[in-house]
Amino acid sequence: QVQLVESGGGLVRPGGSLRLSCAASGFTFSYYGMRWYRQAPGKERELVARISSSGGISNYADSVKGRFTISRDNAKNTVYLQMNSLKPEDTAVYYCNTYLATTNYWGQGTQVTVSS
Repeated sequence: QVQLVESGGGLVRPGGSLRLSCAASGFTFSYYGMRWYRQAPGKERELVARISSSGGISNYADSVKGRFTISRDNAKNTVYLQMNSLKPEDTAVYYCNTYLATTNYWGQGTQVTVSS
């Protein structure tokens, strides 16, 4: 079955960096685009970044453009989110996502807290 397992979250000070990872299994990873979403307390889940199946095309929310980088390693079935210059408003649970065969699949999420 499809599984997405995120890791790499934690507590970081403003201006710091974190790298999130999402290990995928149960499907042919290299065939599908991948996305990172986040959800802050009391807010709707929002799309942060997405990457094409080959990794050649990526898109970002305006709020993270220039600070976050999405990448993937198809040999390791893993997608990454490098987050730099973190701000308190980046605090949220971050989720890995893919859409295949008319179904959205989500990981369990990893908490990112940006605070001094």
